[in-house]
Amino acid sequence: MDFILPPSLPDGGIPWEKVLPPLIPRLNGIYGNYQWSPKLLIPESDKTSSAEVNCDNSGFRVQVDVKLFNPEDLLVKVTGDFVEVQGKHEEKKDGAGVSTRQFNRRYRIPKGVDTMALESAVSPEGILIISAPMLQTEDSGIPT
Repeated sequence: MDFILPPSLPDGGIPWEKVLPPLIPRLNGIYGNYQWSPKLLIPESDKTSSAEVNCDNSGFRVQVDVKLFNPEDLLVKVTGDFVEVQGKHEEKKDGAGVSTRQFNRRYRIPKGVDTMALESAVSPEGILIISAPMLQTEDSGIPT
């Protein structure tokens, strides 16, 4: 059976030269007019992240973009040396189908952070801010 394939997916989708070579027996080499290797299937990172983590002398701070979630859809908890963020909600679609959106993230809490004072809040811009101060020591001149 013969298939006629377009040179690329509509609207700038994945080029066929990145999809078809895995269907042929050879893993590396020339396919048609293209040099192909398995690394072509790994998406390039856009170097952007929906989270920012900072820790300095003033404390520990994590900012996570949660614009797609309501505050009641989020759970923040400390488990061992990690702060875990979970978000989950269902979106009704047209017709009988329902789709669910969820994420789970873990961030290691550096030593010296007062996890008992950890706080979280969602800003009006949809950014979850998790923060905790550093533990106070006798060396800092502030009583513990």
